[in-house]
Amino acid sequence: MTSVLLSQESTTSSYLDVNYFRGNIALHNNDILGLITGHPEGVILSWNKKTFGNKAWEQRYNYPDYGVSLIYQNLKNENLGNNIGIYAHYNFYFFKRNLMLRIGQGLAYTSNPFDRIDNPKNIAFGSHLLSSTYLMLNYKKERIIDRFGLQGGLSLIHYSNANVKAPNTSINTIALNVGVTYNLDESDPEYIDNGKDEKFTESIKYNLAFRSGINQSDIIGTGQFPFYIVSAYADKRLSHKSAIQLGTEVFFSNFLKELIEFQSVSGLGDNVTGDEDFKRVGLFVGHELFINKTSIETQVGYYVYYPFDFEGRTYLRIGLKRYFGDKLFGAITLKSHGAKAEAVEFGIGVRL
Repeated sequence: MTSVLLSQESTTSSYLDVNYFRGNIALHNNDILGLITGHPEGVILSWNKKTFGNKAWEQRYNYPDYGVSLIYQNLKNENLGNNIGIYAHYNFYFFKRNLMLRIGQGLAYTSNPFDRIDNPKNIAFGSHLLSSTYLMLNYKKERIIDRFGLQGGLSLIHYSNANVKAPNTSINTIALNVGVTYNLDESDPEYIDNGKDEKFTESIKYNLAFRSGINQSDIIGTGQFPFYIVSAYADKRLSHKSAIQLGTEVFFSNFLKELIEFQSVSGLGDNVTGDEDFKRVGLFVGHELFINKTSIETQVGYYVYYPFDFEGRTYLRIGLKRYFGDKLFGAITLKSHGAKAEAVEFGIGVRL
């Protein structure tokens, strides 16, 4: 019996990119007009891992990259200070891989948040720690000279603490960016396309989820309180990529207790007596986009039990979910009323 040892070429590759950006703070709220005094600029440094179709999901999404990013930004305002953030990201490709869309989510630290005495004008950030999302749409060309390439395009960077602590009007930067890429490997493997992406559906599954966190009303000094959300919903998997959802949930938002009491004694709330129930019940429809074991979840809900008026009866949720095996999952989501964030939710659940 003769055995033959074959050498196998590498099926992985990675690269670095560094981008300089400069732009403007978007005026999404007139209250932040005094904080817009210059053109924010900064640097985005990223490490990226390429995919080549070794797994089916990589082929479905046209061989995306995934990686981590570090962003430093000078907001060009002494009250806002500087931000530094770390992100996990995906790069998706279009038009023969010349157009790249990056989606990044992470945490940022701001140097100069609101302070009643030392920094009362910064109504954008009520805390040092912020949630941050960034998008980058680039024209990209790798290996122009040896391992070096170029990219350039448009970026959007969002910072908010999602009402973990007031104030929180948030900041959005729209910027132009230009950058250099550097491949860490001499060459890339060939892309795999086995054409075996068969049609996929599942029967209806039932989910239970529990979400929690802390938040605060817009009134500075009213205190931070925990909230609890219990959700039950059904989902129907339509394909490898997509599922739809229908469900209900109960909100126990303790910050509303404090807000109800405050408005009842201050006279700031119309006909608020102080006896209103702080609980809410919602119905929602949703969609889940699956990328390997991670998915992007979006939901639109409507409060059917709504004894106290807070930001309207319609709410939105968007975030990331990670599956651990076939049944258990964890999630980080943002709940808002339109562009007004209410909370960052940390959740766990089971899919039966």
